[in-house]
Amino acid sequence: MTSTFRLEDFAAPNSASPARAGTPALPRRLRKMLSLDDFEHAARAFLPRPIFAYVSGGCETNRSLQGNRSAFADYGWQTRILKNTAARTLGTTLLGEDWAAPFGIAPMGISALSAYRGDLVQAQAAAAANIPMILSGTSLIPMEEVVRANPRAWFQAYVPGEPERIALLLERVERAGFGTLVVTADTPVSGNRENNLRAGFSTPLRPSLRLAWDGITHPGWLFGTALRTLIQHGMPHFENSQATRGAPILSSTVTRDFGARDHLNWEHFDLIRRRWKGKLVLKGILHQDDALRAREHGADGIILSNHGGRQLDGAVSPLQVLPGVVQALGPDYPVMMDSGFRRGNDVLLALALGAKFVFVGRPFNYAGAVAGEAGVRHAIGILASEMLRNMALIGVNSPAELGREHLFSRP
Repeated sequence: MTSTFRLEDFAAPNSASPARAGTPALPRRLRKMLSLDDFEHAARAFLPRPIFAYVSGGCETNRSLQGNRSAFADYGWQTRILKNTAARTLGTTLLGEDWAAPFGIAPMGISALSAYRGDLVQAQAAAAANIPMILSGTSLIPMEEVVRANPRAWFQAYVPGEPERIALLLERVERAGFGTLVVTADTPVSGNRENNLRAGFSTPLRPSLRLAWDGITHPGWLFGTALRTLIQHGMPHFENSQATRGAPILSSTVTRDFGARDHLNWEHFDLIRRRWKGKLVLKGILHQDDALRAREHGADGIILSNHGGRQLDGAVSPLQVLPGVVQALGPDYPVMMDSGFRRGNDVLLALALGAKFVFVGRPFNYAGAVAGEAGVRHAIGILASEMLRNMALIGVNSPAELGREHLFSRP
């Protein structure tokens, strides 16, 4: 039987309350982490300023980044009382596979720069919790190593615009053993991330006195992540953007090759669909016409996303377009989403509006930076426990029971 979450599976959230019998004691550094936001506050102090800015920031005025969070305030819960909710479960089926909860880890580039072996600790924590993890195409650990650690991980590709390079990348992903490919389509060019430049971040990072000072003044990250990585694994490279190894993460001269991504069109997606035999998901959709077209062109599912507010400033929140997309596609097509999720309540709200699954990004990055795999596992547990608790307060036993009847739209 596939494992799923139960509220009693989680250790007490603070050191004042004893853990359930048989549950390992929570590491001291995690006892004050009561919400996903707590990991962000801890990561801000732990990470050098340029790296935290890269993870946390959006683009230009941060309007989309902020809008992703404010969109949740458009709804309130209409709770039901005297409902027997003793049998609550988060178990969910997605794309033919059973998962322990209706959320997973979103793809995040350069995770191994903020956390030691960041992609691996996310993959291992996801495998232990039985939730999906999507490996980013801009990750720093070879995809082959990550999929060995978690054979059910998905791979997210930033495909180049040249058909021959697309074919070579797909061949590598298939050889590695991934069963689900996520094609991100909202990056024909990179967003205008001014916050990165102001904080001294670039890809690759450029050696400078300022960068050195940022590292020296954050010794936990310097010794626990940066130097530990260099000593044990050498200089990190962009390992998975193409069929071959890419640029190093630190260089004064090398530039990254993104390929002609602004040439991408539906014909390229058709090429991918013909060549890829596994499950295929299209990510970065914000318009219901594109959602319908994705299904027509063979996508097994879609992910509504504005890239966490990192691409087009002012792009609509995925939550705002979710009801219309679900109505257009019908209740059975796998509509997933990301961008702005921080609470179990957020996930439940998206499910009530018709999403089949939610992916959460930055908080798991922060958790890995602060406490490695244990941090990611704890963050997963926090999110799951919030969901299970609030399901009882709403009056449902499973994610599938949630619907618009549980929501009140604020004027």
